[in-house]
Formats: sequence, structure tokens, C-alpha cells
Amino acid sequence: MLETRFRITTPRRFLSFAVIPAVTTSVTTAVTTLATAVTAIAFAASTAWAAAPTAYVTSEKAGVGVIDLDQMSLTKTFPVGADGPRGLSLNRDGSRLLVANKNTGDMAVIDTASGEVVQRVKIGKNPEYVRVHNGYAYVTYEPGEEGGPPPANGASADNGKPGAADDDASKPPAEIAIVDMKTWHVIRSVTSGHETEGIEFSRDGKSMLVTNEGDDTISVYQARTGASLRTVKLAAGGRPRGIRLSPDGKVYIVTLESLSKFVVIDSHTFEVLKTIDTKLGPYGVAFGPDGKRLFVAASRDKTVQVFDGHSYEHIADVPVGQRCWHFTFTPDGAKLLVACGRSDAVYVLDAQNYQPIKQIGELPLAWGIVTYPPSDGSIESH
Repeated sequence: MLETRFRITTPRRFLSFAVIPAVTTSVTTAVTTLATAVTAIAFAASTAWAAAPTAYVTSEKAGVGVIDLDQMSLTKTFPVGADGPRGLSLNRDGSRLLVANKNTGDMAVIDTASGEVVQRVKIGKNPEYVRVHNGYAYVTYEPGEEGGPPPANGASADNGKPGAADDDASKPPAEIAIVDMKTWHVIRSVTSGHETEGIEFSRDGKSMLVTNEGDDTISVYQARTGASLRTVKLAAGGRPRGIRLSPDGKVYIVTLESLSKFVVIDSHTFEVLKTIDTKLGPYGVAFGPDGKRLFVAASRDKTVQVFDGHSYEHIADVPVGQRCWHFTFTPDGAKLLVACGRSDAVYVLDAQNYQPIKQIGELPLAWGIVTYPPSDGSIESH
């Protein structure tokens, strides 16, 4: 009996300790594999928008063009065209594109994966420039401006005459709305000068600088609170537009559209250190990715100018299209993309020898351009 019981219980022990664990291991492996697959699918879905380097271009008449930078072609257009999109900026991970819309007076928040507008933030009349910084969006708007389309010949409304800024003194000043990107609420609006244009931040991120072309000034604020720190007066009739901090944080470069110059300003004292002549109508300005070159879009002369990034010696003039205000480098620094509004296209240039590569069309009244992954340009800097 004992021997019989042993023979009976041995298989049961075998089943208990050999067969059942095998089944458990198999099930556990299957569950783990499934969980891993689900996680991978979810991750792929959440990051699909970042599969290829991309440029986003606001077209005041068509929406936001999406350019595949590997193929250098326009792949789609996000349909916000009726809103008159102008300024744009991306959040940190590139999943949200923020666009200022002049016709609706708001900022659209676009899901870059789907192209859908997922949020609209009411800003005010004629919102124009957008910069994202430390979890906040800074949006300029102009209660006193009509916001009509720019003249067809690319000239400014005042025809570049010194002293024209005096006509703006009686208009309400511009404002900068500060939007909390967690709640998508405007937490405060800051009164600026007249006709705000570019926005830049100090090296430590604590100060925000805004160019005001209507009264020839730069307004300096505390970035988080909007408290006014100082006003920097520039040459009368210059109409300051673009502004960019140098890579070493020592100077700001500010373009003076109507005087066809840019000034080099000490970032601590705000004294003008140098004044450099440009071709007509400079607006967008940016240092190249390595900081060795400075690029200026001279829009009225249909030219991108190249200067030494330290001495500011003139190096080259590169022909482009009409009303080219803003530009960006590709994330790898190999190409320069220039948004040319009256040519309805983005001009693609070799960033080393400045030779033309191609034009990407079907972008009527192209206004601004940024990329993901982030790269240096006249709107964003990294």
C-alpha cells in the first residue's frame, strides 16, 4: 500500500511542481508580452508627430503648412486659414503648436499629431507674435491697430520715413498677454509700447524684451510677473522689429526696419555698442547654430544678409523672394528656410554656401516658420 501510494502521489507532485509552473510561466510571459506591446503602441501613437523633422509655416490665407524636412515638401495644411494665422511657437515636446490669429483675436492650440485645434485662448485685437518660455506663452496684441494686410510691394505702411512713428503716439499702446500653458488662461496682460514686434528673453530667463516699432523703444519686463523694468529708447524713426540675444548672452541684436540698420546692444547696460548698415527693410534676425554667423532678412531688398557673428562684418547677400520676414535653420543646421509672404513660398537655402536648393509653394502670405526638433531662427532660439 505504501508503494502504491508513493506511485500515486509522485505524479501529483510532478504535476504540482513541474507542469503547473510551466503553465503559469507561459501565461505570465504572454501577459508581459501583451503589456509591452500595448505600451509600445501607446508610446508610438503619442510620439507619432515627432517621427520626422518638421517645419510649421503660418500662411495668413491658408492655415498652417506642415513641411517634412526629410523630403523637403509640404505634406499637409492645418485648417485655421480663415483666422489669419501669424505668430507661432511650439511647446517643449512639440505636441502643441500655438498660433496667433488676427481675424479671431485669439491663440489657437493645435495638436500636432492630428492637426486639430484643441483649445482657443481669447487674447485681444490683432494678436501677432508668440513666444513660449518656461511653461508660459507670451502673445503680443495691438488694440489700436487695424491689422490689415501689408502693402503688396513689401514696404511698410509709412514707406520707411523717419518720424512716422510719431503718428502712433495717439493710439492705444500694445499689450502682451501671458498665458499659463497648464490651464490655458491669460493670467495677466502687460502694457507695452506702440506696435509691438519681436520678443526675446535674457540669458537667465528672468527678463523679457519687446521691440516697439511705433515708438522706437524696447520694453524690458520681469518675465514671470510682467513688472516693467525699463524702457530703452532707440534712434527716432528706426522702427525696431527683430530682436535676438547672442549665443554668449552678452549682446542683443535689434533690426531697425525704416533706417535699414541693426544695432548691437549691451545686454547688461543696454547701451548701443555698434550700428551696422543693412539692405532695405531688415526684420527677422538670428545667429547660426554655431554662433559664427548672423543672418538678417532685408525684406524690402528681397535678400538674406550674412554677417560675421562677432565682428559683424558683412559676408554675403543671398537673393530670396518678396516680403521675407522670418526664417529658421533645419534642426541639423544644414539648411535655411525663409518664409516669403508675397512670394507665397518658403525658400530653401544651403546654410553653408547659401546656394538655393528649392522653393516650397502653396503658402499664400507666409508669415512665420519654426521647426521640431527645435532649431535656431528669427522666432525661436535654442
